[in-house]
Amino acid sequence: MEIITGGVTAAKGFEAAGVAASIKYKNRKDMAIVYSQSPCVLAGTFTSNVVKAAPVLWDKKIVEESAFGQAVIVNAGIANAGTGREGYEFCSRTAAKAAGLLGIPEDSVLVASTGVIGMQLPIDRIEAGVEKLVETKEAGKEAGTWAAEAIMTTDTRSKQAAVEIDIKGVKVTLGGMCKGSGMIHPNMCTMLAFVTTDALISKELLTKAVKEDVTDTFNMISVDGDTSTNDTLLVMANGMAHNEEIKEGTPEYEAFKEGLHYINESLAKMMAGDGEGATALFEVKVTGAATKEQARKLSRSVVGSSLCKAAIYGHDANWGRFLCALGYAGVDFDPEKVELFFESRAGRIQVYKDGMTVDYSEEEAEKILSEPEVTVLADMKMGSETATAWGCDLTYDYVKINADYRS
Repeated sequence: MEIITGGVTAAKGFEAAGVAASIKYKNRKDMAIVYSQSPCVLAGTFTSNVVKAAPVLWDKKIVEESAFGQAVIVNAGIANAGTGREGYEFCSRTAAKAAGLLGIPEDSVLVASTGVIGMQLPIDRIEAGVEKLVETKEAGKEAGTWAAEAIMTTDTRSKQAAVEIDIKGVKVTLGGMCKGSGMIHPNMCTMLAFVTTDALISKELLTKAVKEDVTDTFNMISVDGDTSTNDTLLVMANGMAHNEEIKEGTPEYEAFKEGLHYINESLAKMMAGDGEGATALFEVKVTGAATKEQARKLSRSVVGSSLCKAAIYGHDANWGRFLCALGYAGVDFDPEKVELFFESRAGRIQVYKDGMTVDYSEEEAEKILSEPEVTVLADMKMGSETATAWGCDLTYDYVKINADYRS
């Protein structure tokens, strides 16, 4: 596997664009397209929130029922959630507009929206934006970057990743982009994420790989404990690498899963580190759990704790908060066997062992916790299973950003 620069246009046959359509924001790109020159098999995962945005309902139907997908239209600023029948009709109109201009079936066009809940889309501006997108779409890294920038809301930076793998001597590429900064607490995946690949793989096997991988990537991040109404992960595979079809149980399938995992984990960590108002990526590694599910529960409990997140912001080695968050995760363990450590580029320090604090330097601990990427390690001493979760610190700016989000 070789890590490369790029995003959704890294794989063969994919084009993209990002344009300013004045959906809600002024003087910035706010609509994007991802387009494949050839039909794609599709896989996707969507929000577990009972309140699902119109684009989620539209895309679930496309992924489950359509023969193939070929384009995605995304807008930022307005979520098209809580918009009733009219909101769903606007999904259809958006898809129909793109399909007519691209010369592809309407049921091969997916749509996605992100932003304020409850506002209706300005469909005239959406349709005009689609025209601009189709006119300006192109291949290449720059076009992928334009698309990644256009889907941002409160994100402070665009998020992209790409990788190449070898399938029996044929180079296969995977690339992706995502957005997400607030309302991040997955129970499937979270945010908007789009992954493209030129691999030849069946829809069934692609779906299996995607659904298994989100469990340890997108499902392991949390910014604020809120699961969005619009969470969508779409994966498109157009087969234009012309590799021998990837089959389950083969080394080629393992290589594909490794590449997919790299993309998903990279994007997930980018979102966690770019949480609204964040100053640090907060990572929690749990080792020595009895089962994988226990390890996931424990790490997610700590990374989702407001008190733990505040301690990271304050560079405070208040290990009691982290132990407490492990204790209410719903996993039975012996606290006197647990060991806790803090780690970053500045070093590693143990703070808890044998049921009590250890003799450590507060100054050294503060130095370790002052880095932009901080890890809390918890060894449960119960078994051999591990899991890692990602989040961010909780700052004053998070409240400020969300107190006036609609303005």
